[in-house]
Amino acid sequence: MNYLKLRKIKKLYFDCAEIARALAISNASAKVTANRYAKNGLLLRIKRNLYVLRERWDSAQEKDKFILANLLQVPSYISLMTALSYYEVTTQLQRDFIESIALKRTKEIAAGETVFNFTRIDKKLYFGFAKISDFFIASPEKAFLDALYLKSLKRYSFDISSLDLKKLEFKKLKAIAQNFPMATRKEMRKIWKS
Repeated sequence: MNYLKLRKIKKLYFDCAEIARALAISNASAKVTANRYAKNGLLLRIKRNLYVLRERWDSAQEKDKFILANLLQVPSYISLMTALSYYEVTTQLQRDFIESIALKRTKEIAAGETVFNFTRIDKKLYFGFAKISDFFIASPEKAFLDALYLKSLKRYSFDISSLDLKKLEFKKLKAIAQNFPMATRKEMRKIWKS
């Protein structure tokens, strides 16, 4: 069965050109095969011309999904409660819900049971992230401020009581906050006074 040959592709995600190589077929035939396998549940179509073997997706690690999130919308970085959970700043676990900050558009992409949520942010606030283990993620302080910023715009809500604020560096937070609008800084001051 051709499906067994697809298992030899070592990457988590791949395109039709890689399917064509693995099965020694044309690109056109690979597209037909990919569509058929996706309809039968053997492949998961992540986005146009990007597929994952369903069995691999079901056992994919958080890191793999973060890498994929960065690919689904370029440029983007993991942030908000997803990043705060990654850094163990929050007790709220978001199973199969990955939040990212993006420059292009706000949108949601479902891949199997996993939902990738992208929230557009002002270009001047698109900073404060680094590449860790092949994916881009906000620092804990920037993820917190991204959440506060969106909350101040009434575009995001989260449970502040679930956060361990001692795990955030206040000096760093204060420095980063200078780049955010006054409403975000006011929210931050309110939280730190309580």
